[in-house]
Amino acid sequence: MTHPIPAPRPSSDPLHRTPSRRGPLPGPYCTTCEHPSCRRRRAQHLPRLGGHLAEYRSEHVLAAAVQARNPHLIIWYGENTGSYWVASSTGLAEVPDAQTLDRLFPALLELW
Repeated sequence: MTHPIPAPRPSSDPLHRTPSRRGPLPGPYCTTCEHPSCRRRRAQHLPRLGGHLAEYRSEHVLAAAVQARNPHLIIWYGENTGSYWVASSTGLAEVPDAQTLDRLFPALLELW
């Protein structure tokens, strides 16, 4: 190996920084963060609204709005995969996030 592993910076180095200390979590998950694992754990204790978990309400609303603008497609949010799904006449496609979904299917007002 031509590149040795660098040694940690000594505390006398002006670029040395000590890592910030975080307090302990109040439970097994963060109460307000957007980490997928924390959201999954929070969703276990929340009610289902119309068959959907309350934690993912905004994602389901976005998928329904995009589908309303594109009636020839079936669009939904997969709670287990954490991604959007689009069923069309050509097949099934997975869209990884809301930004990509918005880029693929822009709002009708933006087109005019």
